[in-house]
Amino acid sequence: MDHLVLEIGLAVVLIAVAGLLSTKLKFSVIPFYILIGMAVGPHAPKWGVFDFRFIESAPLIEFMGRLGVLFLLFYLGLEFSVGRLIKSGKSIVVGGTIYIAINFTLGLLFGLASGLPFKEMLVVAGITTISSSAIVAKVLVDLKRTANPETEMILGIIMFEDVFLAVYISILSGLVLSGSSSFVGVAISALVALVFMLGVLIIGRKAVPLLNKALNIRSNELFLLVVFGALMVVAGFSETIHVAEAIGALLVGLVLAETEHMKRIEHMILPFRDFFGAMFFFSFGLTIDPTTLGGAVWLSLGAVVLTLIGNFVAGMLAGRSAGLSPKASVNIGLTIVSRGEFSIVMANLGKAGGLLAILQPFAALYVLILAILGPLLTKESKHIYNLLYRRKGKKAAQEQTQSPEPVAAEQREG
Repeated sequence: MDHLVLEIGLAVVLIAVAGLLSTKLKFSVIPFYILIGMAVGPHAPKWGVFDFRFIESAPLIEFMGRLGVLFLLFYLGLEFSVGRLIKSGKSIVVGGTIYIAINFTLGLLFGLASGLPFKEMLVVAGITTISSSAIVAKVLVDLKRTANPETEMILGIIMFEDVFLAVYISILSGLVLSGSSSFVGVAISALVALVFMLGVLIIGRKAVPLLNKALNIRSNELFLLVVFGALMVVAGFSETIHVAEAIGALLVGLVLAETEHMKRIEHMILPFRDFFGAMFFFSFGLTIDPTTLGGAVWLSLGAVVLTLIGNFVAGMLAGRSAGLSPKASVNIGLTIVSRGEFSIVMANLGKAGGLLAILQPFAALYVLILAILGPLLTKESKHIYNLLYRRKGKKAAQEQTQSPEPVAAEQREG
C-alpha cells in the first residue's frame, strides 16, 4: 500500500495520455481507455525487472470506476425528465420487448449452433443480450445526442433491459449455482424491480415542489453533499433489491431533472462525470486478461457479427414502432450495440457455477470488440445510414431543397 498514491497518479497520467492520443486521431476515447488498462493491468506481462502492472491500486480504481458509471447515468438522467419518459411509456415497452426478444433469441441460437451445453448456452445468451449502460451513456454525451428524438427510446431500452436482467439473473443463478429456480422467487424479484423503478419516478415527480425547497442551498459544498448523498443512497439501495446501481443513478437524475435546480446540478456534476467516467473504462481494461483471449477468437467474432445484425434489426423495428424516422432507428440500433459490465457479470456467474472455462475469455474478447466498435459505429451512424439508404437519401435531399423545415428536423436528428 506504500505506493498506492503513486499508482493512482500514474493511472491518471496514462488515462490523460490515452485521451490526448484519441483526440489527435479523432477517434472515440473509450477503446483507448480500455486498451491502456489492459496493458498495465494485473494480468499484463512483467517486463524484466520493470513491473508496470497496477496491482495494489486495482480495487480502489475499480471502486472509482463504479462511481464513474453512477455519474454517467446520473448525468444522462438530468438531460431528460420523468415526464418525457412516462409520455413514451408504451413505445418504450414495445421497443424494449422487441430488442430483448431478438437479441436473446439470437444468443440462444448462437449457443446452440456452437454446440454448447444447455447452461452455457443460457449464459452466452445473457452475455450477448444486455447493452452497456456506461458506454451508451458516454457515447450519447460525447456525441451531444441527448436531445435527439431517438434517445428517449435508447434510455427506455436500457431501463427495460434492467428489468429483464433482474429476472434473468434470478433464473440463471438458480439453475447454475443451486440447480433449481423458484418461479415465485423470480416473479417477486421482477415485481420488486419494476415497482421500485416506477415508484421512484412517480413519487419523485410528485415531490418536485419539496425537492425545490430542500435544494435551495446557497453553499455549493452543502448542495453537492445533499445531491451526492441522495445519488449514492438510492443507487446503493437499488443494488440491494437486484436493480443495477447504474439504473438507480439514472432514476435520481430523471427526478432531479424536473426541479428548478437542474442546471446547477448539471454544471457541478460535469467534472465528476468526466473524471470518474474515464476511470471506469480504465478499470474495465484492468479486469481483462489478454493471455486468455486467443482461444475464444472465432466464437467471439461469430457472436459480434450476430449482435451487429440483431441490434440493427431490433433498432429499426423499435424505432418504427415508436414512429421514428429510419435515420433515428439506425441510431438506436448502433448506439446500444456496445456490451460491457453486465456481460462480464454473466460470465462471472458461469465461472462461479463451474461451467466451461471458455465463457470468460469469450465474454472478455466479445465485450472488448464491441466496446471498440460500438462508439465508432455510433459516431459514423450518419454515413452508415447514407450508405444503406443512398437512393432514399437522394430523394429526401431533393425534397429538402424545396422546403426548409425538413432540413431543420434532419439536423436535430443528427
